Amino acid sequence: MMNQIKKAIPNTLTCLNLFSGCIACIFALGGWFGVTLIFILLSAFFDFFDGLSARALGVSSPIGKELDSLADDISFGLVPSMIVLSLLTRSADSVVYWPAFLVGARSILSYSAFLIAVFSALRLAKFNIDPRQTHSFIGLPTPANTLFWISFALGFPDLMAPLNVIVLLVMIVLSSWLLVAEIPMFSLKFENLKWSDNKLRYLFLIVCIPMFCLGRICLAAIILWYILLSLVNNLNISKK
Repeated sequence: MMNQIKKAIPNTLTCLNLFSGCIACIFALGGWFGVTLIFILLSAFFDFFDGLSARALGVSSPIGKELDSLADDISFGLVPSMIVLSLLTRSADSVVYWPAFLVGARSILSYSAFLIAVFSALRLAKFNIDPRQTHSFIGLPTPANTLFWISFALGFPDLMAPLNVIVLLVMIVLSSWLLVAEIPMFSLKFENLKWSDNKLRYLFLIVCIPMFCLGRICLAAIILWYILLSLVNNLNISKK
């Protein structure tokens, strides 16, 4: 009986991750980005502790791994798509005049937001079978991508079109590409607390501290800093 309960704990946390992601989708579509952030953070909390609890209890299982990826594609794939869909819809609606040949394309342009969900699924599938991603990442992690978009939405809630429709479409393409790009990105997992083994992680965290003064866009700035630091680190490694 106790063994069954132990086995159920990690999967229950994963399901709570999924449940929180579903609720986040509803609020994101409605433009309630503050509430959306709360449920994204809840999803991230459950996502962190499901794997941690599985390892601590010694009950890791193949079904848990698959369930985790399915939950993550909702919480960190569909949710950012819904955020971007809401932003695109607002931007498109603010355009007073649309050329006749673009009127029918308005909804199609908005649906391009779901590319993020598609590429998030591809990224998660690659992660599951890629042995290189045991201690680091190849491509932008889906939670980081989601945090960028929710922070962006909170920081720029009143996007004005038509220029920002184009900007958002370009950002969707870049976001989707970064998810599956063959770009090594460091993990924030500490094996120990030694400076010599964690210089990159400490540098990242130290610079992040003043970024919280940026307010609503702080998370977006932190994710951009993470990407930039990963790229610089890759250049340094390639030169050695």
